[in-house]
Amino acid sequence: MELSRANLSSVPAASRPRIDAPAPGIVHLGVSAFHRAHQAVFTEDAMAADGGDWGIVHVAPRSPEIVDAMRAQDGLFSVTTLGPDGSSTRVIGASAGQMLAAADPDAVVALLADPAVKVVTLTVTEKGYRLDGTTGRLLLDDELRADLETDRAPRTVPGLLIRGMCARRRADAGPIALVSCDNLPANGHRMRGLIDTLAVAKGISDWVRENVTTPGTMVDRIVPATTADTLALAAKTLGVRDRAAVNGEPYLAWVIEDAFPAGRPAWEKAGAVLTGDPRPWETLKLRTLNGVHSAIAYLGAVAGQETIAAALELPGMAGVLRRLIAEDIAPSLVAPAGIDTISYGEEVLARFANPAIVYRTTQVAGDGSQKLPPRVLHTIQQRREAGAVPRWAALVVVAWMRFVQGVSDEGRPLPLDDPLADRIRARLAAAPDTPDGVVDALLGLDTVFSPALAEDADLRAALVEWLTALEKHGVATTLAGL
Repeated sequence: MELSRANLSSVPAASRPRIDAPAPGIVHLGVSAFHRAHQAVFTEDAMAADGGDWGIVHVAPRSPEIVDAMRAQDGLFSVTTLGPDGSSTRVIGASAGQMLAAADPDAVVALLADPAVKVVTLTVTEKGYRLDGTTGRLLLDDELRADLETDRAPRTVPGLLIRGMCARRRADAGPIALVSCDNLPANGHRMRGLIDTLAVAKGISDWVRENVTTPGTMVDRIVPATTADTLALAAKTLGVRDRAAVNGEPYLAWVIEDAFPAGRPAWEKAGAVLTGDPRPWETLKLRTLNGVHSAIAYLGAVAGQETIAAALELPGMAGVLRRLIAEDIAPSLVAPAGIDTISYGEEVLARFANPAIVYRTTQVAGDGSQKLPPRVLHTIQQRREAGAVPRWAALVVVAWMRFVQGVSDEGRPLPLDDPLADRIRARLAAAPDTPDGVVDALLGLDTVFSPALAEDADLRAALVEWLTALEKHGVATTLAGL
């Protein structure tokens, strides 16, 4: 039996949606597993606590699989919480529609101009915004230029947004909030820069300035990729088959800048933190959680470990990560009031050690050229400006350099799923196959490394030293020796 509204009576009462089918008020771009296990949960719980027409119209930019699955299930999907001592599953009913932008982009533009829509949220990953990783500026490639300069249907996320804002202005549909829920540093400010740049290109700057806000956010929950085991556990618990099931850890958090000109769900009644400035939370999470996550992924993948939890058990790994947090990350930031970075880091390591969360190292390691600047390089930049050489953060960069070479210490191929894959391979192929050659080749990626870091002799020396050790001894032996 398939999950659907008609079959909800077959689902255990405790696992059924907490609301009836809602009217739309939010458009979400990017129907990721993370969004379904995070913002959709908060939004359903907010409507259950305080009402309101805040149903989410889910828009997938290109991939139809999840949209098709959700449509077949009347928009329903389940979220299984995986704890060390057991699991629980609930069906989420917050979706008010499902669309595929690639199939009908003009319909998405019309939706963004609907007065009933007051909030747009996004989880499109770092690369979806088409922003330079080092400067935060818009990258005007051929696809985006066509979205801005021609009348063809938009094909990029920025193109969809600005066409939607133009249509909203023509329809006099009222103000709206554009909310990035991706792991970007100062994501609200980056969204502001993105939409302002697009508005200049389309000649609607005054309207955007008066009608569009870009609240910043910090989002947090570990959500591994859905597998056959995910689907099997959901079916066993619910008694029906769910093709859009996701799973996640028990911990979840959302910090949101409270800047919504047309209203919002009562997210605070679902446990979210509403604040005037989420940036300290963003920085803490990006560097301490995401940065450490990437460190485990690169080191673990090169050492031949398939999962984050298994990689964390490598002799010496936890000690290196604790030194990374204490000696490099904590001095690089000002934590939110009442939060101790070292204690937060210990909580992060405990979460990563949850054996029920099967998060593959190669999955976390993907898109490294986009993730490395906010997660690791900004820490390095801050420490270099303070006169310190961040030894442990440099090891993380070198682990990425080893990873993108494409072969583990055991000689197994490693996938390079990265928007700069061709550039990375070309630079490595043209460089001497030595630690010095590899470091110089990859420091030359100017959309990853700022000139200040690329030309930093002390940092380069630390990178070459680490890469020499990893190539000579391998990751496992190097970590154990530390």
